[in-house]
Amino acid sequence: MIASKRFLGLVGKIALLTVVGLHASRAIAQLPDTILFGVAYYDEYTPVDRVEEDARMMKAAGITVVRIAESTWGTLEPQPGVFDFSHIDRTLAAMQRNGIKVIVGTPTYAIPTWLARQDPEILVVRREGQAHYGPRQNMDITNPEFRRAAERVIVALVDHVKDNPAVIGYQVDNETKAYGNTGANVQAAFVKEMQRKFPSLDGLNHAFGLDYWSNRINRWEDFPSVDASINASLSNAFSEFQRGLVTEYLAWQAGLVRAHYRPGQFITQNFDLSWQGYSYGVQPEVNHWEAAKALDVAGIDIYYPSQDKLTGAGIAFGGDVARSMKNGKNFLLMETEAQGFPNWTPYPGQLRLQAFSHIASGDNMVEYWHWATTANGIETYWRGVLTQDYQPNPTYDEAKTIGADLQRLGSKLVNMKKHNQVAVYVSNTALDGFDAFRINTDGGIGYNQVLRSLYDALYRMNVEVDLISPSSTVPLSDYKLILVPALYSASDDEITKLNAYAKAGGHLI
Repeated sequence: MIASKRFLGLVGKIALLTVVGLHASRAIAQLPDTILFGVAYYDEYTPVDRVEEDARMMKAAGITVVRIAESTWGTLEPQPGVFDFSHIDRTLAAMQRNGIKVIVGTPTYAIPTWLARQDPEILVVRREGQAHYGPRQNMDITNPEFRRAAERVIVALVDHVKDNPAVIGYQVDNETKAYGNTGANVQAAFVKEMQRKFPSLDGLNHAFGLDYWSNRINRWEDFPSVDASINASLSNAFSEFQRGLVTEYLAWQAGLVRAHYRPGQFITQNFDLSWQGYSYGVQPEVNHWEAAKALDVAGIDIYYPSQDKLTGAGIAFGGDVARSMKNGKNFLLMETEAQGFPNWTPYPGQLRLQAFSHIASGDNMVEYWHWATTANGIETYWRGVLTQDYQPNPTYDEAKTIGADLQRLGSKLVNMKKHNQVAVYVSNTALDGFDAFRINTDGGIGYNQVLRSLYDALYRMNVEVDLISPSSTVPLSDYKLILVPALYSASDDEITKLNAYAKAGGHLI
């Protein structure tokens, strides 16, 4: 396997930018002094010119913030290096006139057509082959040409909007992952990482048990693709490497924004959870606790069934994950549904219940995806606050009551802190190991099913918890009880810390 020198050089640059992004002196971000109430907004998608009317209706509903731009690279940069900021400027002007703040998203998770045509290698290679153009999140986030184009649009956008007083912060990318990247360049970089960790091939073979089925590697140049590996330990090491690519990529983006933004503006990201028809468990493709280190404030997307299926557990779990990313700091709910799927349209009173349930988890912003239902694309029937007629409806009317509540109570509820005595220990590494060897024959019970069965039982008993991970800096001694579900795989350091907690009198289950 031949490594791409361009890619390996990029990995070195990414690592440097990661260090810079994590450890360089930062301006102090000015985070909200009240609970923000908002929507994602896309003037680019609207079939008629109504940005002024939308802003007026938002103000009437008590909307105080919108997120824009994260999905519309092709509109913002219609040709390489040619920028059209008209939709951005119209939206910023309308929002500023109505006293609505703006979070600007870097528009890098959906690439423009010209970029895919210009360099087809930008499209990610997965186990099943190379991705086709059309869907979002179909690119190789390590590709040097993608990085060059992404840097150009990020810098141009931030430079253009940073001095607008309505702009309070930035969301870097969108629900970022490595997108199953197993391309030759990533495989080669993984081999380099294995060489760094295991200077001796004998050490590598022994650590992973590669004598099994003649998988032994006797020369580094014989290192095979991991696409069809039957060795779970090696596959899981590759998964960890892929998560590291996400951490580096987000730190790279945060570093670019931080080098150009107006001091005082904040940087966040809308992490998502594993998906089981709704937001469910620990995200296997991202180490949220490591990736969040480059951010000023953690952000999350949480979606869940409503109507008769609303339990509250999904809201609480997502909030506990988000709060744990920055070791107990408050977070921003970047996306949740206003109506969503037709069978999720909330019963009267549920939208308000959901909003305050998020806030009770330590959330400093409730933001709906999205303001109005789109007229095109695969999300045509995902309802926003408004539907396709853009007229007031029961959901909009209830949103107005939430807006009024938050105008009255937001400054009193912001930055509420939890002081839980119980923690649940979660781990991407344990998830990988457990899911490689699921405990029932049909594979239906995985790590997140075990975790959520435990978590949901605690929720029903009104036992509030923090979620802690190997990356958490909160002392274990802060908790009277720590529950450790399905710790299939763990480092010696983790085991030592957990044992020390128990020996010191902590209760460990």
